[in-house]
Amino acid sequence: MDKNDVMVSTDKSPNEAEFELVPEQASHPSDPLANAPEHIKLAVDLIYLLETNEIPAKMALAALEVVKQDLESKLTE
Repeated sequence: MDKNDVMVSTDKSPNEAEFELVPEQASHPSDPLANAPEHIKLAVDLIYLLETNEIPAKMALAALEVVKQDLESKLTE
């Protein structure tokens, strides 16, 4: 289950309910990220991950530099 998914009840009968995962933008069409480029969506997800885990900014930047160098080296292989 993605942090952007929501559970939606699809009641089949009064005694039985079924749930399905629905992307959040489907339930919130005015989501400003719904039409954003994929790299922007990824950046927002990374920011969310860093902030929710209370990663200090300097540590995050140092880690992102390592990630950047790794990805750049893979582009030249």
